[in-house]
Amino acid sequence: MSDFCLISVPLDKTSLTSVEKLKRSIKKTHMASCWRFTIPDLKVSVARRGWDFSFHFSENLMNYVTKFQWDKSKYPTALPLSTLADIINKLGQPEVSKTSGFIASSACLLMFSAVFSGNLQTRSLNGIVSKDDLVVSEYLTTLLVVVSRGSYLQWERSYESFSVFVVPRSSRKLTEDREGAIFAVTLFKRAVCDFKAKALQSKFVVREYSFDVEEKKQLEIVKLSVQKKEQHGILVRWLKVNLTQLFMAWIHLKALRVFVESVLRYGLPVNYQAFLLETDRKRSKKLKEELNSLFVHLDPTASTKDVSYDIPGLCQQDYSSYICFHISTSVLEISEKPDT
Repeated sequence: MSDFCLISVPLDKTSLTSVEKLKRSIKKTHMASCWRFTIPDLKVSVARRGWDFSFHFSENLMNYVTKFQWDKSKYPTALPLSTLADIINKLGQPEVSKTSGFIASSACLLMFSAVFSGNLQTRSLNGIVSKDDLVVSEYLTTLLVVVSRGSYLQWERSYESFSVFVVPRSSRKLTEDREGAIFAVTLFKRAVCDFKAKALQSKFVVREYSFDVEEKKQLEIVKLSVQKKEQHGILVRWLKVNLTQLFMAWIHLKALRVFVESVLRYGLPVNYQAFLLETDRKRSKKLKEELNSLFVHLDPTASTKDVSYDIPGLCQQDYSSYICFHISTSVLEISEKPDT
C-alpha cells in the first residue's frame, strides 16, 4: 500500500538545489514518485481554519490528483480564501435529506434491536412465548416469572402459596439461559396484584407481557429494516453520482491548505513550490529522513522540536522544517475489501 504526502518548499536557491537532489535520489533509488503540484496565486486574506473530508480512492481519481489543475471556473482565484473554502465546504457536505433519513432509521432500528438482546428480565420474548403458552379467559390469566438458576426448587415449592387463587401445578418452564429461566403460571385475574407482591418478596421478577404488543414491535422492526435499506440505497446512489465532484473539491481544499500554510510559514511575497509524493509504505520512513536531511536549512531546530499538530481529515502531523501533509490511505484499504 502507498503513502501520499504534499510538501511545500520556498523557491530560494538552497531549496531549489535540494529539490533537484531529491528528484535525482528518488529516481535512482525508486524510493518514491514525484509530481509537481501546481497551485495558483490565491487572494491572501484569511488565517488558518479547519476542514474535514474523507473519500474512497480509485485509479481515475488518483490520476486526477497527480495531474491536478486548479478549476478557475468553479473556484475563481480572485475570491478571498474564506469564500473559496465556503464554496468547497458546501460541495463536500452530503445533502441533509440524504443522510438524515438513513441516520434516523438506523437509530430507531438499533433501539428496537437492543430489546432482543440482554437477559431474560429485559429482552423481548417474541419467538419464545406463543399464544398457546398463555391462558387468557374472562377470569384466568398467565404471568411470566423470571427465576434465577439457583432458585428453581424454591420456585416450585412456593409459587402456589403466593395466592389461594393460583391454579395448582400450572408452573411451566418456557425458556432458559445461563442465568435463569422464565416460568409461566396460571391464576385468577383477581389475584394478580397479590401474586406479584409475594413473588417480589421472594426475589422473583414478574415480566409484563402482551402477545399483541410484542407482535407490533416485531412488525415495526421489519418496517424499520426496509426503511433503512431504502435510505441507504438513496445515500449510496447520491454518493456514487457525486463522488467525482466531491473528490475534486477535496483536492482543491488540500491545495488551498498548502497555499495557506506556505504563506504562513514562508511569508510574502508568495514564492514556493508544492510537490505530491507517492511512496510504498515500507519506504515512507526512509523518504521522510531524506526530506528532513535535504530541507533542514529551512528550520535547523525542527528535528529537536517535540511538536505536533492536527489537520482535520488527515493524520496527525509531525512538525518538520518544510510543509508536509501526510494523506492517509486507510480508506483505500477499506474500500478494496470484497463485499460479503
